[in-house]
Amino acid sequence: MRVLTDDDVRAALPSWDELLDLAEEALVALAEGRAEAPPKPAVHTAPGMFANAMPAAHPERNLLGCKWISVVPDNPVRGLPTATGVMIVNDGTTGEPTCLMPATELTAVRTAAVTGACVRALAGDDPITYLGAGSQARSHVAMLAALGRREVTVWARRASALRELTEWARSGAPGLTILSASSREAAVRDAGTIITGLSIGLTDTRLPVTLPRSDALMLPLDYASSIGPDLAETATLAADDMRQFEAVRADRAKLGAYPRATAWTGHLLGQSRPRGRVVIANLGSGASDLLVADAIATRAQSAGLGTEVAL
Repeated sequence: MRVLTDDDVRAALPSWDELLDLAEEALVALAEGRAEAPPKPAVHTAPGMFANAMPAAHPERNLLGCKWISVVPDNPVRGLPTATGVMIVNDGTTGEPTCLMPATELTAVRTAAVTGACVRALAGDDPITYLGAGSQARSHVAMLAALGRREVTVWARRASALRELTEWARSGAPGLTILSASSREAAVRDAGTIITGLSIGLTDTRLPVTLPRSDALMLPLDYASSIGPDLAETATLAADDMRQFEAVRADRAKLGAYPRATAWTGHLLGQSRPRGRVVIANLGSGASDLLVADAIATRAQSAGLGTEVAL
């Protein structure tokens, strides 16, 4: 089994073009029933935190794997990422573990790639807004730059985090300018696409129903922290995995009184965009993690990265 470090994962990352293609492949495979990713169980050790096991299989690619990931909203004040964990890739025929890697960078690029696949297929040329400056902001800004976007408006609760993101973007997202919004309302009002990356579990940061445009594309990464149930009711609501979405929706801990999703994200990618508002709740699927992790593992092996250990 090849064991990778964070630096190894970063060195073996595919291009954004390939990442978006892999994310789209995973979304479509889920929608068509060609990939298996059961609803992820959650366990808790403290209020507001949770950890998920995310197994997945993609028979057509002979892929098998599982991500173990924890989300702790208070971690940034500790100087730690909000999400940490590990990903294991197995041989689909023998079941043997072939690669173990840290999941922080994997999760960041996978999430941004899934968002990017939606932006690439469904967003027009209208302005894009990102709410938040946390762990997902950098990967999403880099993804938008790779898509050829020249600017993105960002609002964050902490001015210092927004300054750090802006400074990082000068080298991390060349060609893209971050426009700092004076308020959340100013950031959202004219945006054609709204990506929300605040902490999961917040209840006082939800956008008013009247604020987003009547044709806005909304991509919440933060469950119901920004796009609440009342706003979702006014839109076509899609999910990356409708079975998992329903399982999360049923306990109301993270989504509250959210309506049922009516479409798979993977189906929307190949169709004309629905009229009016569209909310795409990609809660994160092990299938997209698996395809991206396999690409990283393959590139790492070719480059001789990591350490091989006997089992």
